[in-house]
This record gives sequence, C-alpha cells and structure tokens, in this order.
Amino acid sequence: MHIYANPKRFLTLASWLTPLLFWSGLVLTLGALAWGMFMVPPDRLMGETVRILFVHVPAAWLGMGGWAGLAIASAMLLIWKHPLSGIAARAIALPGMVFCALCLITGSIWGRPTWGTWWEWDGRLTSMLVLLFLYGGYIALAQASAREGGSYRIPAIFGLVGAINVPIINRSVVWWNSLHQPPSLTAGKSAIDGVYLWPLLVSVFGFSLLFGGIVLMRMRALIAEQQVEARLRRRALEDDTVNPAATVQAETV
Repeated sequence: MHIYANPKRFLTLASWLTPLLFWSGLVLTLGALAWGMFMVPPDRLMGETVRILFVHVPAAWLGMGGWAGLAIASAMLLIWKHPLSGIAARAIALPGMVFCALCLITGSIWGRPTWGTWWEWDGRLTSMLVLLFLYGGYIALAQASAREGGSYRIPAIFGLVGAINVPIINRSVVWWNSLHQPPSLTAGKSAIDGVYLWPLLVSVFGFSLLFGGIVLMRMRALIAEQQVEARLRRRALEDDTVNPAATVQAETV
C-alpha cells in the first residue's frame, strides 16, 4: 500500500484502472438491471415490487461500504499521514452519500405497497438515515478544512467515529423488532431464490465496480485541483520575490 502513497505512482495506476472499472461496471450494471427488470418473473409475495431490489440492495451495500472505506482511509491518514488517504476519504464521501440516499428512496418506494407506509421509524431505516446525515457532516467538515487550511484530523476523526453506525445498520433487524425483513444473504446462506439471486449478485458487483471508477475519477480531480492551487501559490510567491516594490506600493495604496 505504501508504494501507491506517491501521487505520481497512484496517477499512473489510476489512468488505466479508472476507465476499466467505470466501463465494465456500467456494462454489468445495465445488463443486470435489464435482466432483473425485464427477464425475471414477479415474486409470488412481493409481485412486481421485487424488481426494486436490484437497485436497493446494491445502493444499501455501497452506502455502508462507502463509509467503511472512508473510515479505513481516515485511519490511514491519522496513523501514517498519507495525503492520498485524505483525498480517498473525500472522494468516497459524495458517491457514498448518493448511494445512501438512493437506498432510502428505493426502500421508501418498496415500503409503500409492502408496509402501507412510505416511512417507518424502525432500526434499519433510522440508522440508514443517520448515515446519510453523517455523510453530509463529513463533506461539510472536509470542505471547510480544505478551504480554511484547518487540521485534517477533525474530518478523519469524524470518519472513524461515524463508522460505529455501520454495524448498527447491519445488525438492526436482528437486535430490534422491525418491519424490515431479516437478512436474506448471510455467510454461506441465501434466502433468495436463484432466479433473483444471480441478477442481484451481478448488479451488486457492477455497481461496486462503477463506484470504484467514480471514486478514482474524483481522486484524480482532487489531486489535479491541489496541483493547480500549489502552482498558483508558487507563482504568486515568485511574483512577490521578483517585484517586491510593486507589492509594497499596492499594499500602501
């Protein structure tokens, strides 16, 4: 991992990995959605609403997985002080928030015909909503820190503390009496029929690759932005050194 802490090495790797992840993820995602939306039969209990699962489950997985990745990057930033770790955490936050919101929206659409309500304050839904707010808080802290030149430790510590919510989301349907169904996929077991399971797994894999490609795109954009800012600061210092009299005159005026 340390070898890729160098921005130049990282950008060399990301230059070919980004399109590979993005386009392969996009193809798999579109194929899985077409498979799930148009080819699988309606479920005997859920009917046509079963098709929402092919978006809802990957969105839930990436909403939680995104924060797990953000927390790991934050830990690496605090322990080893790798600048790329902070960039990775910032790059993960926005797509993670989008998938978290998508999870809540699709879950609400699924819940209306299934539960008879758009929203219920049960453990799973509430803890997922908290995760959405955590993403928003992290993005605000990271942007303020980057804009004002504040300590990188504050958003990193926030990212680690917020990780407590991820296992709560995962175990909420087990710990509390909930409208939400129990886990359908566990280690080595599945309560989902193969007709729905295979397109669902392809959808999860495709969305995950797409997520990875988007994160790499954002990391490259953030690195480029920092390099531009560094060049502008360097040029401003050079101009002040070359023509100090003009600077003094400008300050006097």
